[in-house]
Amino acid sequence: MRSLRGILAVSGHLAGRRAPANNAHLALFSRALQILAQQEPVRLQKLSAPDSGVVEMRLERPEARNAIGREMLQGLRSAIEKVKADATANVVLLASSVPKVFCAGADLKERRLMSPCEVREFVNSLRSTFLSFEALSIPTIAIVEGAAFGGGLELALSCDLRICGENATFSLPETGLAIIPGYVFKMALYFCKAGGTQRLPRIVGKSRAKELIFTGRRFDAVEAVTMGKKNHYDMYVFIAGVVNYCVPAGEAYKRALELAQEINQKGPLAIRMAKKAINQGMEVDLSAGLAVEEECYEQVLHTQDRLEGLAAFAEKRKPVYTGK
Repeated sequence: MRSLRGILAVSGHLAGRRAPANNAHLALFSRALQILAQQEPVRLQKLSAPDSGVVEMRLERPEARNAIGREMLQGLRSAIEKVKADATANVVLLASSVPKVFCAGADLKERRLMSPCEVREFVNSLRSTFLSFEALSIPTIAIVEGAAFGGGLELALSCDLRICGENATFSLPETGLAIIPGYVFKMALYFCKAGGTQRLPRIVGKSRAKELIFTGRRFDAVEAVTMGKKNHYDMYVFIAGVVNYCVPAGEAYKRALELAQEINQKGPLAIRMAKKAINQGMEVDLSAGLAVEEECYEQVLHTQDRLEGLAAFAEKRKPVYTGK
């Protein structure tokens, strides 16, 4: 929560500065109270039993359709750090509290007021934030109801799974603004893993990603779930979509929670190692990927949870995992 003193100090009305006229002071004080009354742009909430272990991260900036500005970005970074530090967190649900919108992308009004240096700093911070979110050791599920444009779609692509309502619409419109997804700058072309030019081709294939990025066209929920890529690697065929499930409008949260509940019942250490093995293994060839898998398996081999799983199977009961 913002402090009133901090707001007044930034405005130059504390720290020994000359006091404004009464009317101006009252107006400033009134505005400060309005700001204090506003919700934080990102809210974190831990669900209670029987869903302990599931954490909700909600975007709450209705006046800007959840556009990502400095304050929203700071809220995301803070929420990510809290999840990292919480050993009891097993799954993250990323959702919007704003009707008919997940995230409208970058806050272009705020961006127009930035200098080139400030834009570069903001972009670097955005990129590192998305990377931090993607690097969380626990599964993340994006819940998309309504619009997910530009940086909003890129944020959803940072999640492990994506569930959308049939009213969802998606777009990477940056080329219409003479930039590229990932909030440009030359280095984005090479190592911008926070942007659409890198994640989208990995999910839907190079050709389809080029079409969507070159045209900036919008695509609906049905296309998002059926869109995919087929990469032939030896005997294997991989098929993916922008979203994992498309459900009736208003039911995306319910479906996402069902998935989170399923995941939450599994061994938390095993889930973490499975995510690590998949993510790291996909970046290397099969031989190196198998070595990553072996390393991750070693991490769960001598755990209490593995013994509990075997005992529960033998005794025909549900296992009680402790993450140890």
